[in-house]
Amino acid sequence: MSNPTETLDALGLLCPLPVLKARKRLKSLPGGAVLRVLADDPAAIVDVPHFCAESGHTLLSQGEENGHQVYLIQKAG
Repeated sequence: MSNPTETLDALGLLCPLPVLKARKRLKSLPGGAVLRVLADDPAAIVDVPHFCAESGHTLLSQGEENGHQVYLIQKAG
């Protein structure tokens, strides 16, 4: 598994903020970088994979850790 380049803590944020913040953070990262996103919004389970599919980024993994969701997103390019 790829080591995350950065971690985005989106805990406590509701839709669509976790995805909007992830999009903004990914813009500042080089292609191929991996962003680890922490979220606890139930909608993120649908929103994050959809965002990745729409924007061309790769969702490397999604899972649970300490009661919240963890996503690893690899930036396109």
